[in-house]
Amino acid sequence: MQQKPDGRAACSNAMDLQHIISDISDEIEASAAEIEAAAKAKEETSEPGPFGMAVATADAILTTGAADIAFPIQSISKVLALDLALRQLGDRVFERVGREPSGDPFNSVIDLERTLGVPRNPFINAGALVVVDMLVAAHPDGNLVVDFVREQLAGRATSLDDAVLNEDGHLNQAMLSFMKHHGNLHSSIKHVMDAYSKQCAISVDCAGLALAGRFLTRTRLDPDVDSEMKRAQRIRSVLALMMTCGHYDGSGDFAVRVGLPAKSGVGGGILAIAPEQASIAVWSPNLDSHGNSILGVRALEMLSMRTGWSVFGPLGS
Repeated sequence: MQQKPDGRAACSNAMDLQHIISDISDEIEASAAEIEAAAKAKEETSEPGPFGMAVATADAILTTGAADIAFPIQSISKVLALDLALRQLGDRVFERVGREPSGDPFNSVIDLERTLGVPRNPFINAGALVVVDMLVAAHPDGNLVVDFVREQLAGRATSLDDAVLNEDGHLNQAMLSFMKHHGNLHSSIKHVMDAYSKQCAISVDCAGLALAGRFLTRTRLDPDVDSEMKRAQRIRSVLALMMTCGHYDGSGDFAVRVGLPAKSGVGGGILAIAPEQASIAVWSPNLDSHGNSILGVRALEMLSMRTGWSVFGPLGS
């Protein structure tokens, strides 16, 4: 391991990084039962594992464990939808959705009553639905996020999960009705639900998810390109919200343990971003009480510690 000029630890090459993630995978698999037993799990009777991880740097894609198993990205798609909405509308997005942690479950209706139909942030379900409403206004086919993922994957396999597509979504429809009552929904409820279901149903493996999020690692400005300031500000907004709201009521704990902007999904995946370093995807299906992958969070904690990639600085040399 070498030190960067600013004091951060850095992997000297892809071989070092592959060794790190392979060791993490081996340790996770060996201790999966103990790690899950120590967590406050949603399903106490679930068998532990499996676990997969992928790391996409600027010039390499590294994988370990069950990284070739496809899973629906679910709420991770909210990150991509937010980025696309910010490209179209800029900070006008935040006239209809806030930027604060909610303090309530991701599918809470109660919070909407307090805010008169303005969701607290784009990563709770209500906020994500408002973002989708913005997108379908300009792209009525509802495929914008799906097409974006396929573009980032450049030919790698992706599909839509039938079970997610066919979920009833009654609670989401109730939130949409409530927001429509308060004038914060412009498209039809069916139109928004169809587009939202598609983006949540996107299924990729860990390598595909890491590739889909790799564009978020580019946080530095190119002073010779006029559009760079808007791009950098947009990425900054997305990453900030991933840090503060990406794991719902577990976001503070995740920030302390991992120190990276990240977004989880109930499909068991987590997308984490080490700015100017790598896009990291982990997957394991068993979730904690907040809806976050138990083994995924632990693996990212180990990766952050061993690479020094935490945005708050490395723990040591």
